[in-house]
Amino acid sequence: MRELDDETAEEYATWFRCLADPTRIKILRFVATAQDPVTVGEIVDAVGKRQSTVSNHLRLLSDTRFVFCEADGVRTLVRINESCMTALPEVAAMIMATDTLASAETAS
Repeated sequence: MRELDDETAEEYATWFRCLADPTRIKILRFVATAQDPVTVGEIVDAVGKRQSTVSNHLRLLSDTRFVFCEADGVRTLVRINESCMTALPEVAAMIMATDTLASAETAS
């Protein structure tokens, strides 16, 4: 079993704190299931929150690298960080001291 150093533990804690909000979960789900990058306006419509609220959540998601936000003229395009999204289940398995997600599933 791999040891967890303080710096890595803090980074993972930051990820999970970021995910501890239902609106951010909805935003992530919407962006992750989109075929192409989406605009902030599309996210606003999808999650039913004000643009300022969505922008604040996107800043946090971007700071933790769950999403990438890119200026495109007067609009901002948002796309999922595939690496972060695929690493998250592995991190959860590592925190739970299981070698893989498969072993975590068989243990339950």
